[in-house]
Amino acid sequence: MDVTPKCAATAIGSMPYADPARALEVIFGAIPDAPIWPQLSKRGLREQMEVQYSEGLPRIVIDEDKARMFVDTSGDYSEELAAFYEGYIAAEESGDCSSMAITPEFSAGIPALESKLQADGRKPPFVKCQTTGPISFALTITDENKRAIYYNEEFVDAVVKGMAMKCRWQIQKFKPYADKVICFVDEPILSAFGSSTYVSVQREDVIAKLGEVIEAIHVEGAIAGVHCCGNTDWSLLVDAGADMVNFDAFQFGETVALYPDHMKTQLVERKNTLAWGVVPTSTAIRDESVASLVARFEKGVDHLAERTGIDKQIIVERAFITPSCGTGSMEPADAERVFDLLGKTSDALREKYGF
Repeated sequence: MDVTPKCAATAIGSMPYADPARALEVIFGAIPDAPIWPQLSKRGLREQMEVQYSEGLPRIVIDEDKARMFVDTSGDYSEELAAFYEGYIAAEESGDCSSMAITPEFSAGIPALESKLQADGRKPPFVKCQTTGPISFALTITDENKRAIYYNEEFVDAVVKGMAMKCRWQIQKFKPYADKVICFVDEPILSAFGSSTYVSVQREDVIAKLGEVIEAIHVEGAIAGVHCCGNTDWSLLVDAGADMVNFDAFQFGETVALYPDHMKTQLVERKNTLAWGVVPTSTAIRDESVASLVARFEKGVDHLAERTGIDKQIIVERAFITPSCGTGSMEPADAERVFDLLGKTSDALREKYGF
């Protein structure tokens, strides 16, 4: 997918508010050309990262008292699985993915963003939505015996297909309001890929599961982004077909250059993008400025160009600017500084390069 963002700015979903109106005020003040719907975990358990995407999945149990969610795989669950797959097949055939909708009970940010876009009547170049990735969901959520659902073949397949439908439903919702919809698949757990904790998680399996969700995004004509907020094997995301690889360029800005062939594939052959998470989402933001963040971005770009031979202009033209991660766990004042510097850094880069 040929995407030339020219240092446009967008963001990761989570924000440290309970009020969606306040979150949208911050978002549209900083990144009006690629706004996001805010994930508001302060509203409670149902807006937590995995729980938010659990509606419609078979055998989900949400335990409000213990503030946890699990999948009940005990007994005979054939009817529930069959019903899920019937719904999935019907959605595939009709294109109507509303059976896997995210309701206002699980996201105040989605209807708030839709209302804001309707009221504004302006079509921004991009609107960004997001879904928890199938690997992170299935390795984090367990069955009733506290075994990760990733290791249950029947249920992990339902997770993959469920996340694919969540992506398609969101894209369908926001398609009327933007020139292009970006749908991120958030895979923070891939920062532990290859570690002893997940030694049984195979590369081919990650690529296949992630690739199935990315393919669903492409069915809707949207841009498929994959976000990992730590360091990982970035070639995984390219091999899975991500149009947009989002990485923490504040702490790990030089790591993408360790995969020169994959970066050439991403930026030159496929004409895809890198989303540089150059704005830190920690207290480090207090010591940063537009000038320091521009310098950090350019250092990473220069390093990538030097190590890969990719023309610097191509790298810059095919760059999005983002925070390194979500701001949901930050103090509101720090989160607002993240968004303020995000927008201003994008503006400074676009002015510098004549975009």
